[in-house]
Amino acid sequence: MGVSIPARLAAITSAFFLLGAPVAVADPEPDDSPAAVQADPDLGQTNFVTSDNVRQVANVPHTAPLTQNGGRGSDLAFTGDYAIGGNYAGFTIYNIKHPHKPYVVSQVLCPGSQGDVTVHGDLLFYSVDSRRSDDSCSSVAQNDGTKPYWEGIRIFDISDKANPRYVKSVESDCGSHTHTLVPDKEGVNAYLYISSYGPSPSIARCKPPHDKISIVKVPLADPAAAAVVATPVLFGDGGNPGKPGTVDTGYVTATSGCHDITAFPDKDIAAGACMGDGVLFDITDRANPKVITRVQDDTNFAFWHSATFNNDATKVVFTDELGGGGAATCKPTIAKTRGADGIYDLVGQGSAAGLRFRSYFKIPRDDTEICVAHNGSVVPAKGRDIMVQSWYKGGVSIWDFTDSANPTEIGYFNPLPERKGPSGTWSAYWYNGYIYSMDGQQGLDVLEVLDPRTNQAKSVHQDVFNAQTQYSLRQGQN
Repeated sequence: MGVSIPARLAAITSAFFLLGAPVAVADPEPDDSPAAVQADPDLGQTNFVTSDNVRQVANVPHTAPLTQNGGRGSDLAFTGDYAIGGNYAGFTIYNIKHPHKPYVVSQVLCPGSQGDVTVHGDLLFYSVDSRRSDDSCSSVAQNDGTKPYWEGIRIFDISDKANPRYVKSVESDCGSHTHTLVPDKEGVNAYLYISSYGPSPSIARCKPPHDKISIVKVPLADPAAAAVVATPVLFGDGGNPGKPGTVDTGYVTATSGCHDITAFPDKDIAAGACMGDGVLFDITDRANPKVITRVQDDTNFAFWHSATFNNDATKVVFTDELGGGGAATCKPTIAKTRGADGIYDLVGQGSAAGLRFRSYFKIPRDDTEICVAHNGSVVPAKGRDIMVQSWYKGGVSIWDFTDSANPTEIGYFNPLPERKGPSGTWSAYWYNGYIYSMDGQQGLDVLEVLDPRTNQAKSVHQDVFNAQTQYSLRQGQN
């Protein structure tokens, strides 16, 4: 039976921050008695099925004000005993000290899709990829790109989890669809690699060609001084020119920027999913990333969406978001090689490094709802390469790619059509022994995997987790 934490909204307080007036909604500490966890019939077994080795241990529904104002759950980041859930309308801070009893600490109403989040120390970074009338939390949509507008990164101080404070905004060309946190080696600055795309001649600060990323430097001692310090062009040749087609017949999206970049700072490399191209970068100089190599797949990949290294950075999993997250691409009429993951081995060293394709992985269940590869992370399992991953209404998949050429699913959490809302799970990440999954309409799911292939990974403790900033993690490491 699924479980739900009832809303305990004790007070709504308005806090006037530097650049606007977000609404912070704070909850008191929950009662630790068993009565604090109640079954919710709307999220019970009738609305999802799981493999025998996966169980849902908690769900925290979305609540106002983030169920209005275009609200929809998106990405997740973690720090200590807290999870931060991005939302198209702002963000939520959850206390997850007891994974079976998570609860809302605060919510910030500050609309600006799609709300991808990362955290570094007491700083929270929030992506805005929609044109707003200004950079405040009271801004409204400004869809006419010829009129004044703002989009980019918002920076919040979350040292007081119950009362986040808006610190600074940084504008970037074409906004910030996603961003990647890359700390420097001295611990003085953090760099944000801003991925954005979709240029148009009618948008004042997002005109083609858009073959670049924006890099924001954040002085950690003075985050209000954050600013764009570089806009390196990655595709001097224009990148993949694309190929027309449909979800059913196949197409390739022309490259005009990147959708997602994942960094492995300890090894000074990053992998980029850039619409029509998969890219490997040298990030030794944080403010000056260099393209090492690029790969394309014009047969099966429509839109290079995200990239995930294995724990040793010897492999990269690229995802293909066929249909843009709005189509049923797991249906029987679409091949298992499309709308899937592509597994690449990393070969060679330094500037001679390359990406060698090994296989595709797609969930083995047919689904006629919205279903396609989306956000996930690796499990810190000793001696194995295992990933947890969202597939929208296809649910959460746990799969093993230790043998790069023969990946296989080992567990799943699958929402049924009766589960409310069209989008399904947006992101699913392993953090300190549990899977946390953000469902666009249903809120935060907490899942537990009971399997000998992952059980020993529960001993690995992380103090912070950002999906696009990876480090080597195995059993017994912090």
